[in-house]
Amino acid sequence: MRQSNPRSPNGRSPRASRASRGSRAAATPVAAVLIGVLALGGLSACDSTAAVTSSALTAEQAEALVGSDFYDTGLVHSITIDYEDADYQAMLDAYTETGDKGWIPATVTIDGTVFEQVGLRLKGNSSLRGIGVDTEAGAEPSTTADAGADGGAADGGGAADGGDGSVDTDDPESLPWLIRLDKYVDGQSYQDRSEFVVRGNTTESSLNEAVALELIGLSGLETEKSAAVRLSVNGGDEALRLVMESIDDDLWNDDTFENDGITYKADSGGDYSYRGDDPAEYTDIFDQKTGEDDLTPLMEFLDFINNSDDATFAAELSTYLDVDAFATYLAAEDLTGNFDAIDGPGNNSYLRYDSSTGLMTVVAWDANLSFGAIGGGMGGGDFGTLPDGAMPDGVMPGGEMPEGIPEGEIPDGMPEGGMPDGAGGAAMSGGNILATRFLADSTFSALVSTETASLTTSLYDSGDAQSVLDRWTALLEDQASDLIAADTLQSEADDIASYFTADE
Repeated sequence: MRQSNPRSPNGRSPRASRASRGSRAAATPVAAVLIGVLALGGLSACDSTAAVTSSALTAEQAEALVGSDFYDTGLVHSITIDYEDADYQAMLDAYTETGDKGWIPATVTIDGTVFEQVGLRLKGNSSLRGIGVDTEAGAEPSTTADAGADGGAADGGGAADGGDGSVDTDDPESLPWLIRLDKYVDGQSYQDRSEFVVRGNTTESSLNEAVALELIGLSGLETEKSAAVRLSVNGGDEALRLVMESIDDDLWNDDTFENDGITYKADSGGDYSYRGDDPAEYTDIFDQKTGEDDLTPLMEFLDFINNSDDATFAAELSTYLDVDAFATYLAAEDLTGNFDAIDGPGNNSYLRYDSSTGLMTVVAWDANLSFGAIGGGMGGGDFGTLPDGAMPDGVMPGGEMPEGIPEGEIPDGMPEGGMPDGAGGAAMSGGNILATRFLADSTFSALVSTETASLTTSLYDSGDAQSVLDRWTALLEDQASDLIAADTLQSEADDIASYFTADE
C-alpha cells in the first residue's frame, strides 16, 4: 500500500557512467561516407555510414539519426537486419528440433552505420515455445507462436512484439533478437556497445518497459538504457520495437560499475538454493556473464541466505548484500507493478558481486511485464494479455505453479489473502528465498516500506514519472504514428498513468 512520506529518495543517485571511450565500430565500407559524421557521432575514420532509409521518415529525421546517440530518447531510431534466408531457416530448424538458439551471420545497419558479419540469434524462452520445439522425429515446427512474457532464463528474452504476444517466423521483425556486433569480428562495437537486445512485449508501444527502466534509474539503481526503434528485416515492413542494452555486455558492465566484479545471471528454471561447494552443481541455475571465472562469491552468498538462522540473517546480511539497494529494488519493482521480478515466476535477476566491497547487488532486468502488461488485473492495468496457455517462464502453460510448489499451497512468505508488503505482483510466483526472508524480517521490511513511500513521493507525487511517460508518448506520436495507432498509444499510456495516482 502506498504511504505518504516526504523523505527524499535513499540519498544515492544513479552512478554516473564513465566517460565514453569513443566508438570502436568496425563497419564494412559502402559507396559513400557522409561528410560530417565524425563530428556528429564521434565515429572513427574507418566507420562506414549510409543514409537512413525509411519511407515514413522526413529527410530531416533521417539526417538527425546519422551519428546520433543511439540511446537518445528524443529520437525513434532505425535498425535494419539482412541475412540469408537459408541461414534463418536452418536456425529455426535447429531451434524447433533441439531448443538450441544458434547464431547466424547478418548485416546490421544502426542509424546509418553498416556492420557486416554480425551475430544474430533468437532471444527468449517462453516467448519462443510456440515456434515448435520438438525433439521427436518428423515433428513439424509451427510458424506462429503464442508467446508468454519474458522469462529471462540464461539470456533474458521476452514476449514478442505485436501487442497480442504473438510471434510469427514469417514476420521476423516480430521476433525477440539478440544482436552481437563482436560475435564474428573481434572488437566490433557501436558507441561502446557490442550487444543490442530487441525486446518483446505484449503491448504495441512497449511504453511500459521503457518507462519502468527510466524510473528504476531515477530510483538510484543501475538500469539499462532503451530506445524506440524502427526495425526492418530483409527489406520487410518496419515494426516498432524497443531495443535495450544488455547486462551480458562487458562494455555495459565496464561503464556501469565503479569497481571490478562479477556479474551472475539467475536462470529462469533455477532458484537461489544452496547446492554445496561444487561449482558444477550451479550450472543449471546461474550463469556467470562477466569477470574471472569464479563461483565462490555466489556459493558463499547462497549458503548464507539459505542456511543462516533468522538472527544471523538479520545481523549479518549487510556483510553479504547491499541492503539499502535491495530495499530500493523491491520498492521500485512494486511501484512499477512488475510481475516478473526476482520473486516472479521467471526468477528474473542478475547478481553483481563487487570485488572491492565484497557485497552482492541485485540488478533489475526484464521489465516488459511492468504496469500490468500481463493483463488479468495484475495491478490494475488492462492493456495486453497473455495468449491462452502461455505463462512466464517458471509457470507452466495453463497456469500451473512452479515445480516444487504443491498444488493449492501458498508459497512461503505469502500470507493468506495477500502478498508481503513491497513484494508486488511478482510474489504470486512462489517467492525467492532472498526476497522472502528479507520481507519476513521486520527491520528489512520496514526499509522497503519506507523506500516505497519515498519513491512514491519523489517519482509519482512529484509528477516526474508522468513527465517520463509524456516524453515517450509524445516521441511515438510524433515519429512513429505510422507504426502504432493513435488510440492504441493513448490507451496504453493511460493504463500506465493510472499507476501514478492509484492510491490518491
